[in-house]
Formats: sequence, structure tokens, C-alpha cells
Amino acid sequence: MKKFRKVLDGLTTSSPGVTLGSPSCGSAAGTPTAVPTPKDIDIQETLLSENFQLCKTVRHGFPYQPTALAFDPVQKILAIGSRSGGVRILGGPGVDCYCQHESGAAVLQLQFLINEGALVTACADDTLHLWNLRQRRPAVLHSLKFNRERITFCHLPFQSKWLYVGTERGNTHIVNIESFILSGYVIMWNKAIELSTKTHPGPVVHLSDSPKDEGKLLIGFESGTIVQWDLRVKKADFRIYYDEAIHSVSWHHEGKQFMCSHSDGSLTLWNLRNTSKPFQVTFPHGKIQKDGRKESCKPILKVEYKTLRSSEPFVIFSGGLSYDKAGRRPTLTIMHGKAITVLEMDYPIVEFMVLCETPYINEVQEPYAVVVLLEKDLIVVDLTQSNFPVFENPYPMDVHESPVTCTAYFADCPPDIIPILYSIGAKHKKTGYSQKEWPITGGTWTLGSHTYPEIIITGHADGSVKFWDASAITLQMLYKLKTSKVFEKPKLGEGRAAELVEEDPFAVQMVSWCPQSRIFCVVGISAHIILYRFSKNDANTQIVSLEVRLQCEPEEIITPSEHENNPCFSEPGSHSPQPHHQYPVSPGSRTPESAKDSVPCLKVKERVVRVPPGYQSDLVIQLLWVDGEPPQQITSLDINSAYGLLAFGNCNGLAVVDYLQKAVLLCMSTLDLYGATDPYQRLTRSPRRNRQSTSDFCMRGLSNFYSDSKKRIRTSYQSLTELTDNQQSVDMERSKSPTSVHYPTALHNDPRVLPEPVASLRASHCSPVFYLLDNVKGPGRKLSLPTDLKTDLDHVNGHCTSPISQSCSAGKPRIPMGPEGPRLSRRGPGRPPFRKAQSAACMEISLPVSHTEVGHASRRAMLQQFHGVTMYSHDEHHTTTSYCWSERESRENSFSRSRSSSVSSIDRDTKEAITTLQFGESYGRKSDALPTPCLWVGTSLGVVQLIPMSIPTDQEERMEEPVTIGPSGAVQMLKGSVLRFGFMDYMGTVIQSPYEVWRDLNAPEDPDRPRRRKLVNFSPSSSQDACGEGHLAVVCSERQAKVFLMPSQSCLFVHNITESSFVLRADVVSVCNSVCLACFCANGHVMTLSLPSLRPLMDVNYLPLTDMRIARTFCFTNGGQALYLSSPTEIQRITYSQEMCDNLQEMLGELFTPIETPEAQNRGFLKGFFGGNAQTFDREELFGEAAAGKASRSLAQHIPGQGGMEGMKVAAGGVVGELARARIALDERGQRLGELEDRTALMMTSAETFSKHAHELMLKCKDKKWYQF
Repeated sequence: MKKFRKVLDGLTTSSPGVTLGSPSCGSAAGTPTAVPTPKDIDIQETLLSENFQLCKTVRHGFPYQPTALAFDPVQKILAIGSRSGGVRILGGPGVDCYCQHESGAAVLQLQFLINEGALVTACADDTLHLWNLRQRRPAVLHSLKFNRERITFCHLPFQSKWLYVGTERGNTHIVNIESFILSGYVIMWNKAIELSTKTHPGPVVHLSDSPKDEGKLLIGFESGTIVQWDLRVKKADFRIYYDEAIHSVSWHHEGKQFMCSHSDGSLTLWNLRNTSKPFQVTFPHGKIQKDGRKESCKPILKVEYKTLRSSEPFVIFSGGLSYDKAGRRPTLTIMHGKAITVLEMDYPIVEFMVLCETPYINEVQEPYAVVVLLEKDLIVVDLTQSNFPVFENPYPMDVHESPVTCTAYFADCPPDIIPILYSIGAKHKKTGYSQKEWPITGGTWTLGSHTYPEIIITGHADGSVKFWDASAITLQMLYKLKTSKVFEKPKLGEGRAAELVEEDPFAVQMVSWCPQSRIFCVVGISAHIILYRFSKNDANTQIVSLEVRLQCEPEEIITPSEHENNPCFSEPGSHSPQPHHQYPVSPGSRTPESAKDSVPCLKVKERVVRVPPGYQSDLVIQLLWVDGEPPQQITSLDINSAYGLLAFGNCNGLAVVDYLQKAVLLCMSTLDLYGATDPYQRLTRSPRRNRQSTSDFCMRGLSNFYSDSKKRIRTSYQSLTELTDNQQSVDMERSKSPTSVHYPTALHNDPRVLPEPVASLRASHCSPVFYLLDNVKGPGRKLSLPTDLKTDLDHVNGHCTSPISQSCSAGKPRIPMGPEGPRLSRRGPGRPPFRKAQSAACMEISLPVSHTEVGHASRRAMLQQFHGVTMYSHDEHHTTTSYCWSERESRENSFSRSRSSSVSSIDRDTKEAITTLQFGESYGRKSDALPTPCLWVGTSLGVVQLIPMSIPTDQEERMEEPVTIGPSGAVQMLKGSVLRFGFMDYMGTVIQSPYEVWRDLNAPEDPDRPRRRKLVNFSPSSSQDACGEGHLAVVCSERQAKVFLMPSQSCLFVHNITESSFVLRADVVSVCNSVCLACFCANGHVMTLSLPSLRPLMDVNYLPLTDMRIARTFCFTNGGQALYLSSPTEIQRITYSQEMCDNLQEMLGELFTPIETPEAQNRGFLKGFFGGNAQTFDREELFGEAAAGKASRSLAQHIPGQGGMEGMKVAAGGVVGELARARIALDERGQRLGELEDRTALMMTSAETFSKHAHELMLKCKDKKWYQF
């Protein structure tokens, strides 16, 4: 009978329509369970698995680690290759496409088939790829893999189908672009050079055909040898042997001269009439020293020699500066006649390219711009103006201007917010740009029908915040806010204070934004919060600052003594002052900073400041130092404009601030929030020895609810490293110590010593438990926890910190230390608390996804990264195996997880981080009949608590009467840290948090219309009168999702999301006019669950290996969209909505536009007669199989491409695939037939004209005699 009921329950939960029936709450992994409820609530779920599909939409930002550049002068599109195998193709507004080579090999060179809608890429794995750009999503048509030689240089002549490929061995091969088959025609290096030459000329570094004769190929070898090869007669016309290595060659358009750049910083000009010596040798930046010698210069990496009709030619090159001045910036030099202009760049030059009016190399080039690809920027210089101004870049290439540290994504914003932000931001735009239009204008893009206002917010390491318009899959910066202007400039100090000043004290940790009320909150790395209000008017304002002492410390398990004081924890609801405990100063910290107490990390400006229109600071909240230790970082934040309240928490506790009255309402430790309802029943502690209770410190109101603070390890953004990957941390070597920490093993291995509630908790509740590493103490031990996580958190710096582990370093026993022993220092010698210019952006740590033993992928390490809290956790599968990892093992598997014993360790730790907060109308107690303002609190131990509040409703009373807050003790439990709350009514509609309609506080007073607060309240009972009072609460943790019925607080549905990993991000989002729960796991899976039944709708293994950069920046939003930082400089947007995937083709831009190729100029009769015209020859006759034969099969392997049309991969398997291929073939055949028809019509017209003229001539001469001619 029981089995039959389970089957019925399974049938009930699998149906789209969900009827909540009556009680039990339990589920196997991945199986939601419906449970009986006090009332029947019929919610018709409309979402099905068919509504979801995951795909990438668009990538924004600067291509990370660029390597190559190409430009199509007819189509006017630009391509950039990267070290990771990516290709970015840019055109006009909205034309921005990203392609990725499956191999991931670096792109060495790019070659457009000019005006053909195709691109050739040469990669570091010695493979050539042909990309089809005539579709919105480019695909590889052919690939050619070289097996025995390495590719060094490629050249494709204009309107040719034969690609020249130079190799490392010095040989030159020829590839047919149409078939991607190697020709039998090969120019071997030993034939190119003279037989008398004894040395190898080196790799091919240059290939180009002569502008005068396409049958002559100029080959440049690295050693300095230059050969002009006659392709017809298969021999060299001339050979040049120069002492200096060659980096690049550039022809004069007439084909009589060419210029070379060399490794000694020189430029040589060669005349074909006399190749025995250079016509001219110049050292553009080489000065003559006193002894008459030229000073040594850096290599000139590339030179371009371009001619103009109206003036002297341009010579443009990169590099060539003298070595005498160290630290000089990279430069681009423009020589025009006798004028030399040196443009200094902010970053090293990767590649540059001169843009010319004509694609023909034998015509006057008429250059008009230079595209310069830098390591971290893309600039275009206007050559038509004498001061060479830079074009204003329309692409969002400055996302990484300061390293990105956090992101937020808002879809379906109020339509008026984007124009307002743009108008404010436009006033602060830079000036001095070229007045001409951006020259890269290729492709076409239309707005599309599926667009709505979207905004992306990025926080940066320098404290700046950028608002971006992300509507219609584009990205444009709207407004930039600098949070550092609120503070005084940090002054240089001594010791740790100096270390703090040298770094990034203003780095943004998280942001919270209410688009309706336009209130914006920024959380900074220095444990500060800035609240901003939006105004269209400038103002003179005094910045209000609040200081909060949120530093709570659990007591250690030590022997009670008669000299000790009683515990000093305040009871919830009491208003007695909290005694301030004096800490004994450790010998290792006798510095002025160690006595630092009750001061913030930063100093707020005290003077009246003038603030421009836009976001203006209204309140600054700072956490204080306690006993020489900085405050813990803030791990969670929520703000509600209707209530006028702001709540934040860290691993010490929770604080609530009334930002209207500028007052602290609540400041309590997490333990004190529970009162007598602590679900973990922690053991009673004896207070520390040698502590004197003093009453000289008191905070007003409820702010005295905090306990003593433990010294912490400041972690934060240490690994938000500079924009380079694979940086090795040296902290492991710096902070080794032979001692570790000893905890009585019997306490952790013998369940008999546990109190009964904890023992039962161990057996029944499988929630992983978090512990703070601060509890680990050792004599003279200095710990540093780099956030690039080179070591497992259970074995920090080579020391095993697991409570059951044996001594793991030098075999020395661990010594228990009393409170009077040396303190735990925060970091190793010389180790700053966070590095300079760091970003969430730069972490490249992979998470294991396959092994069950390490399947949780170190959730504690991730959480430490998210919340800035040094934590570690224990798994629910407890073993007593001790682990001792070497330093190398710790570095190689930074996310492995130790299985330590367990829940009993709760007894020695009362710290518990606040991981998520949410204001909303709810029921604080089961007996409540009406919803009231509540604060939902989620912790790192999986505890959910409700805090009801009483807020005056009248506007005048709200500004004068206090808001009362009383923790109710209502508690729910989940597995893992709580990540997200969401609320739904009985109709299945999401209940939004109430908000205040925006009003400009700095606007001129209008006596007829006094400014009053206008609140919009989404009460649970407002839309469901027929269903009665109450609502549903959705709670998601790292392992579980639960749906509770309020106010009864009974669990309706539960779903174990994952057993082998943990959830990083979760959100309740709207998709296809319905609601679902979206989750992103550490193993790279993206999942969606229906609401409220928690049925799995989608589970896609999107990222097989993830890293901390993605984990920190991944965020969901409405409309089935999400984004993350795919590299330190790029934002990747994705969609998990089938509807958006279907409409994506319409939203993307077209890369190829049919344009008629410009005709070659008529050079005139005399120039052609005297040999000025370029000679043409039939390459097919020389390189075709009939003349040259077949190339060796072992030399290169042809690989057919997988993409002939958009979506070919999806349809490649069956009949649909065949139809798709047939359709492509028909389209291409139709296009060729159309071109053939046009040519035929043109020939017919020409033939008719010729016939007509011939007939007229015949009639004219018909009756004439021979002597009359």
C-alpha cells in the first residue's frame, strides 16, 4: 500500500498542474515530493521542458589576450584573434560576433577573403580553418592540419583562390581556398636560396606578391634573407642577404621598391634596380652618440609603407625606440615627409593595420586610419588630420578599465531609467576625439521585435561602478559612478595600515539596486556600505556617516575558573549595554595598529561637498576595527525603499539600519538572533580568562546585541589578481609553520560525548556545517589565505586544520593554546590583505566534476570567495580518515574536500555567517493573521529565520517614531548555505518587494505639490482574495530547494538539487509568462525547477570546468537570461529560454552585405605600354593538379567543416540534416546561377553592341574601293 501511495505522489508531482495536498517533507536526491497542506491550492504550472534551451547569445568587452588582426576593406569589418582560440568579428552598431575554435589553440594570423564573406584563420596547432561569414553565426567550412611543418606566415592575394603558407622550415606551400587541398607546387627553402649558402635562412616571416607582377612572390626569411621567386619559371629573380633579422616587409604600390623593418631598430628601403645594397637605411629613433656611434634601439616589429596622391607617403611602424630610457611606453610612430609623430600607448602593441581606400595593392593606397590592437585596448587613429586624433570607440572595450569585481543584471527595467542615466552620463564624456565617423561600419543589424530595457551593472577594483545599457543584445555605457569620492584619500602610514593604503581599499564587493525607487547601494572591500539616491539636480551636501561595531566572538572550550566572569551575552529584546572585553595583546602584535579600536578602515569626507546630477551619496555605513583587527567583510545586503531600511550581515552577525532616520536599529550576533531556539544546541562556553567586563562602551538601542570578536583572516579579493593568469602564490612558502592545532580527538570521534540533540542532529540532518578558520590557533603561526585558492582550506599553507587530523608538518605535536597565548596573525610576512588591481576576473581555478569524493568541489572555498569569509565545512558523510597533503598536492587540487568528522565540531564554533537577506511582506509568526514587514535571514548553516518589524505608516511618524524589530525565533532548516528567497501568492505569481516611487529630493520646492512618499506595496493578500490569506516562500540553499506555506510554515515541497556538487547562484526568475527557480552549480550545470512543485525542467552541463571568476560573477535575470565574466575582459551573455533561442537569429547582426567589388583604376595607355601595369597570370595553370600534381598526403590532412549553415550541428544526424545540407547547396547554387545570369546578360549586351557597331562599320565601308581606305 505504501508503494502504491508513493507512485501516486510521483504522478501528482510530475503533472504540470499542481494541487498542494497534506504533510511530510522528504525527498530523495533529485525527486520532489508533494505533501499534504492545510488547504487545497490549485496552481496551474505552464512551464515544460520544451520551454528551455541553453545557448550563448553574445559576448561583450575586449577580446582577452589578443594575438592577430585583419580587416576587409570592402566589407569594412574587423576580425581579432585571441590566445584562447577565439575570433571576434566587429562591424557597425550591433554587428558583433564571437567564434571559437574547438581546439582552443591560439590564433596566429587572420586573412579575409576580401568581399567574399569568408575568413581564413591560422592557429598554433598548425591548422588552417576557413570560416563562412555569410551566416549570422559563422561556422568552419574546411580545415587543413599540417602534420610535419609548423605554420609561421600566410598570405592571400586579392581576388585569388590560392593561399601562400610559409613554415618554420622555410618552405612555402600553396593551398586551394575552395577545396582546401594542398597543391603539389612547393617552394623549398634550399631552392630559394643559393647553393653556396651554408646556413638555414630560418622560418618564413613574410610573403607577398609583387604589385607589378602577380607571378613574382617575395619571400622574407627571419635571418635577413629576402628572395623574389618567379612562380612561372620556378627560380629566384634576386636574393638579398642582410645582416639584421627581418620582422616585416611592405611594398610601394608601384612595385619598384619595398621597405623592411629589422631587429636593430632600422628601416631599409630596397630598389629592385639594385638589390646588392639597400637604397636607404634609417634609424628613426637612433641618435648619434658622442663617440659617433648610433645608440642601440629596440626592434621595429612591423612597418607599413603607404602612398598618397596629394602628398608624401606615410611610413608607420611600431617599436624602434632606443634602450637608453627604461620604462618608456610602447609607441606607434607615424612618419609623413619630414614630420615624425610618436604616439604613446597605454599597453604593448600586439598588431596594427593601416586602412586604405582601395583593396588593390598596385594602386595609390590613400590611407585614412590606423587600427592599433593593444594588449588591453583597441584604438583607431585618424590619419586625415595633422594632429592624428583617435576615433571614439563605439564598442564596449573598456569593461576592464579597472578589474571587474562584481556584476548585476536587470531585465525589464522601467523604460525611463535608461534615457535618464544616458543623459546624465553623456555630460561627463571625454572630448578630443576625431570628428569623423567610426570607419569600421560593415554588416547590418536591426533592432528586432523581442527587445526590452536591460541594464548590467559592473563593480570595479578602483571603487567605480558602471551602468550599461544591455538592451537588444548590445552593450553601451550609460553612467559611471566613483564611490571613492565619498572618502578622504588614504594617507601613508606604518605597518599594516600602510599595507591597506597601498592596495585597493575602495574595491566594490557587491551592489544592490532598486530600479523603481532608483536607490543604489554599494558594499566595499573595507567593510563599508554607501547608499546613493538619484537626483537630476546638483547639490551641496554633507555626507552622513554611521559606524557599526559588528564584531562577535564565540568563546573557546576551556576549563572554567573561579576567577572568570560570567558570560555576557545579551538576551534578545533587552536593551542593556553590551560590555566591552579587553583583549590580551600578543607579543607578535605590539604595534600601533594592534591597539587600533573603534575606528573605521576609511575616513569619510567631513566637509560639505558639491555633487553633480546623478547618484549622490546619502549615507555611509562603516564597520569598526576591534582590538587591532579589521572588521569582517560584509557577506549579504538588502535594501527596501518602502520600509526605509537597510540590512546587512557578515560572519559575526546582523545589523539593520534606518536610512531615513540615520540610525542603527539592530546589531546582533547570529547566535543571539536565535535566543532559546538555537537549532544546533551549541554547548555552553566559559568565558575567556583574564577578561575584565567593562561598561565604558555602549551602543544605543538594540545595537548592543553582539558578542566578543575573534581575530580573523582577511581574505576578500586577494586573488582578484591582475589581468594575467596562472600567477603562482608565494604565501605557501612564506607562512610555513611546524605546528598545527590540536583538538581532543575523542570529542570529535566519539558520539557518546555529544549532547543528545547534537547526536540526533548528526544522525538525521545532513546539512553540511561551516566553520571559521579563525578558530585555528598556533604559536607564532602566520596564516595567509590567498583567494586564488592554491591550497585547500582544510590544509592552509601546508597545515592540516581539520579537527581530527594528525600533525602534518615536521611531525611535531600540536599544542593547545590558551587565550593568553600568541594570537593568530592574519597573514604571512609582507603579505597585504588584498592585492592591487584585482578582479573577480582573473581566477582560473578549475573545479573537479567527476569524482564523488571531491564532488562537493569545496563549497567552503567558494563561499569564502563569495562572502569574504574564511570558512570551511564538513561533509555529511563522516569518516575518521586524517589527511596530510603536501604543498604541491594542495596547489594542484585546490578544490578537493577533506572528509572530517563532523557535526560535533559545532560545539566549538558559534560563528555563523549571514549569507542572504530579503525584506518583504510576510508572516513573522504562525499565529499572525495579516502580513507585516519582515526580514528573512539565511545563514551559512542552512538556517532560515524571520524577523518581523513594526514600521509607522504615516510619513511624519515614520521620520520621528522608531521602527521596532523583534526576532521571533521562527526557524527552518536546509542543507548547505542559504542562497536565495522568493515569494509567491496562491495563484503562482511572484510577490515583488514593496518599494517607494522615485522622487527627486533636490528638486525645487513646489508649494502646490508637496513632496510626499508614494509607496507601492505588493501584499500577499492583494491579488488572492478568493484564496484567503497567506503566501508561498521559496528558499534555495547550496543543496536543497524548499517551498513553505505561510503563515503555517509547513514545508510543501522539497528537492535535493545536487549531491555531488553545490549551488553557486540561484534566483527566482520569470520565463515565458511564468516563474521558475534557476540554479548554477559548481560543476558547471545550469538547472531550472518549476515553482512551486520544484519539478526539474532543465539540467545542462554548460561548463564542464568552472573557476572562481565565473562563480563570482554569474547572475540570472528575468526573461531567461544570465551572464558571467568569461575572461578578465569579457562578459558572456547566455539564455536558457527556448523562445529567445528561436528568435536569436533575428536579433543577431549580418556580417556579410552584398557589395560590388570596386573596379581597378585605368592606368592609361602609356603606363601600360611602358610596363607600368601589373601583369596577370593564371594561378590555376601553375598550381592546379594538372600542372603541379598532388601534394604528399602525410604533409597535411583535410578535415571537413561541421558548419555549412546555422544550426547544422543540431540537425547533422538525420533527415533534417540532409535537408539542411541540400538547402545550403541549393542556396549556393542559386546564388552562383544568379551571378552567372548577370554575367551572361552583360555579355549579351556587349555582344549586341559590338554587332551593331560592326554592322554600321560594314555599311559605311560597303561601297568604298580599296584605295579609299
